[in-house]
Amino acid sequence: MASNSELTEVVKKSLEQRGVLNQVKARIRAEVYSAIDRPAEGRPVISNENILINELIRDYLEFNKYQYTASVLTAESGMAKEPLDREFLRTELNVVEDAPSRSVPLLYSIVSHYTQQGPAATSQQQKSRTAFLEQITKDDDDGSGPDDPIVVKGRPR
Repeated sequence: MASNSELTEVVKKSLEQRGVLNQVKARIRAEVYSAIDRPAEGRPVISNENILINELIRDYLEFNKYQYTASVLTAESGMAKEPLDREFLRTELNVVEDAPSRSVPLLYSIVSHYTQQGPAATSQQQKSRTAFLEQITKDDDDGSGPDDPIVVKGRPR
């Protein structure tokens, strides 16, 4: 007969092999945080910039199906349960999207623009940027990537 510690180890290995253990741990952390969260106590008012950043992060987390991490972010930051409208975010961040870029989080578009495009962007960098966005969209889309460049207008500091 197996001891409790042996049985525990077998169950743990089984959950790890199936990829469930990390999801269970994340869910427990989210539920514990939610149970002890006191939204009105000591939470500072956050700036408009932090609200926009939090929304970009939430959009990224939800797109990648990190729902427990997103729920902890929402609870810890005091964000509204419903995300801000994408059109509002686009307008506030001065982001101009093409049709294919609308299928990925705004954060991907912004990162892609600033890492792959610039005044001296080579054709290889443009190909890398296109491949980057195609890779992101292939699992959630029909596999088509962006044909036109994404235009992101930076805000003056």
